[in-house]
Amino acid sequence: MTSPDARRTLRPPAGYRLAPSVRALTFSPYDPCARIAAGTFWWATRTPDGPATLALRPEAGELLAEGYGPGAARVVDRADRIAGLCDDLTGFAALAAAHPLVARLAHTHHGLRMPATGQIFPRLLRAVFEQKVTGKEAYRAYAATVRHFREPAPGPLQPLLLPPEPAAVAATPYWVFHPFGVEQRRADTLRRAAAVADRLERCADSAEATGRLTAIPGIGPWTAAEVVRIAYGDPDAVSVGDYHVPNTVAWALAGEPRGDDARMLALLEPFRGHRGRVCVLLEAAGVQAPKYGPRAPIRSFARY
Repeated sequence: MTSPDARRTLRPPAGYRLAPSVRALTFSPYDPCARIAAGTFWWATRTPDGPATLALRPEAGELLAEGYGPGAARVVDRADRIAGLCDDLTGFAALAAAHPLVARLAHTHHGLRMPATGQIFPRLLRAVFEQKVTGKEAYRAYAATVRHFREPAPGPLQPLLLPPEPAAVAATPYWVFHPFGVEQRRADTLRRAAAVADRLERCADSAEATGRLTAIPGIGPWTAAEVVRIAYGDPDAVSVGDYHVPNTVAWALAGEPRGDDARMLALLEPFRGHRGRVCVLLEAAGVQAPKYGPRAPIRSFARY
């Protein structure tokens, strides 16, 4: 087995759970860039030092971080943030106590932490593909795009692929994405974002990143929130404009089967500073509003 190029032992808090904490970094169990296999989380990425793969594995109450490739030292150095161990829950317990369901979920899922990758473009790639389509359509587009730009990630877990290089995405004509189920609008949004990826990665915090992201045509509050919640571990990022989340929040916090963005934000206001965390807990618990009507159809743009 390939030996790691860097290694670090982390000491998570009592009750910490790796899989629920890092699941947000995977699109599905078959994500070509990140997956959980035999209890170990594998995450492929690009760094200023070159490609890298991070492996996180629980071991005797500790968390072993191992890095592979030219960027190994960099990802291992950030392993605590990627694992969610730097997630700041200050003040959340007092806020959660204001609502019985939130208090119960905070207790039940106390081992769940929010990761912070420090990287914008890999999450932005996925978020753009998720705009206004079903999850299956989004994953199909994401996986096909990663495989189109196929570049093996370092390390022993294969096949594991690196996220596409932003410059390569920016230089790709929009019609290349059509067979992946991506229409010109999302393809052009992704290409515009890829062209300024270097500037995006230099953002100092979640607020600056949100401002720069929403200045890009085709990127609104929903996409920006999805990105900064993962890149910066922002516990207050709320996905305004989501198809399901307003209904979920309205149902969970007020027993109302349907809600809009305004109602969702009003219900989340008592948790300001951790509004996104409340949404994460609701998702982790599988809370869903009653479903009405037919499912959204899965479309294909391959012939257009």
